[in-house]
Amino acid sequence: MKPVGKYILIRAIEEEIKTKSGLILSNEDANSFRYKKGEVVQTGDGVQEIKSKDSIYYDRHAGHSMLIHNESYTIITERDVVVVL
Repeated sequence: MKPVGKYILIRAIEEEIKTKSGLILSNEDANSFRYKKGEVVQTGDGVQEIKSKDSIYYDRHAGHSMLIHNESYTIITERDVVVVL
């Protein structure tokens, strides 16, 4: 499976978010953040700076979710990525 052009196939990472004081945010509070974390599974041929297995932050409203071989993935474009870790 390989995305086409500038598309990126990612697996969303559900992370536990703690405040500085040690409080753990609920899923509802965590979903209020604009950006989500994901792991890059595969990139299209037109993607330059992002590689497979990179951890990224991307706009939570970007892309489309899909089920491939009984696993949930998200397809986004390179311009939706804001940080590469």
